[in-house]
Parts: sequence; C-alpha cells; structure tokens
Amino acid sequence: MSNILRATNLGKVYPLPKGVLQVFQGLSFELEAGDIVAIMGASGVGKTTLLNLLGALDRPSEGTVYLDNEDLFARDERELARIRNRKIGFIFQFFHLLPEFTALENVSLPLMISGLPKEAALAKGLDILKEVFLEEKVYCRPSQLSGGEQQRIAIARALINEPRLLLADEPTGNLDWKTGEHILNLLLDLHRKRGLSSILVTHNDKVAQFCRKVYRIERGELKLSA
Repeated sequence: MSNILRATNLGKVYPLPKGVLQVFQGLSFELEAGDIVAIMGASGVGKTTLLNLLGALDRPSEGTVYLDNEDLFARDERELARIRNRKIGFIFQFFHLLPEFTALENVSLPLMISGLPKEAALAKGLDILKEVFLEEKVYCRPSQLSGGEQQRIAIARALINEPRLLLADEPTGNLDWKTGEHILNLLLDLHRKRGLSSILVTHNDKVAQFCRKVYRIERGELKLSA
C-alpha cells in the first residue's frame, strides 16, 4: 500500500518574549492510503500543532510534508490554499459554521469559493447532506440544530470537495459520548465508502479505538502504540 502523506523531520518553534518555545523537533510520520489513524497525547504536547502542519494550515520551522509525493511547503500560500481546498478535508472540535447561513449553504460554500456555479454547488451540497442524514434540516441555521447535527454539517462540508485526506481535531470533543459515538460511526462509514485516508487527533481512548493505528506524542517524540 502506498503512502498518501509523509512528514520528515518536522519541527515547530514559537518565539517568546524571552527565548523560544520548541513544541517538537525531528518528527517523522507516514500515512498509508486508505488508513485511519489516531494521534494521542496529553494536553499541550503539540497534537493540534502537528495536525496543522500535516494539513498545511501552518508552516514548520524545519522539515517538510509530502502529500501525494508533492512537497507542500515548496508552494506559495496561494498554491497551498488551492491544494487544501482540493485534497484535504478538515473537521474541528468547534464546528465553525457560519451562523447566518443555512445548513445547505454552509456545506456548499467551499464549492462556491472554488468557482462552481451556485446552483450546482447547492445540488451537490444536498446530496452530501443526505449522506449524513440531514436532508430534513437543509434550510435550518446552526442555532436551530443540536451539537451532533452541527458536527454532521461540518463533516459534510469537509467532504464536499471529495478530498483524499481527512484531518479531524477532537471531532467529538464538544459532544456527549452517545452523540460522539454516532459521529465516529458515521466518520468510519464515510471513510470506507469514500476511500479516504484519515487522521483523528484525540485525547480519548474510546475515540482511538475506532482507528486502525494509534500514535502518541510523548516528550516531543511521535511513537506508534503497540
């Protein structure tokens, strides 16, 4: 099985008023195409930082990331934005839905940003809302929906451009466990049906059990759990 994502010798340093904060250095990681893995670790060890680097939301202080054998950080910001929009889907703990937009508009927005005509974008948005079982909520605004429903909209939005790579940062962290379990089962089903390669950042062992492999960040090192 080939790798879709490969990170080599990643390091991230943040400047402080006095000195620097080194989150980690020398991290390497590979994700096989079609795999689903968890990245775990205590609060503050750099899980979200690592995910942001793997998804090219932030640039590393050292090292690089290859997506489909393409060196992401050899690209300028405009090219990176285009790659993210085309190849990577992001899901966050907080849903980041636009409150003035309906569920359908929130889901369809990435397509409209990429230049697809509004009518075609909304039609595709409706199709993917059916996949997450929200076809009856298409005209509701986020304030009219439960937390689980809002996260399902966020999942649909992440998948609307048919990405190859799905990155989820604490996707159930803002939900009760029963709702979170439903969300994880939905994610796993979509992962399989759509042939995704997925990374879930979590602090929750229950969430990690849904993944095929589990990595842990400890003392600045990324290790595969036995």
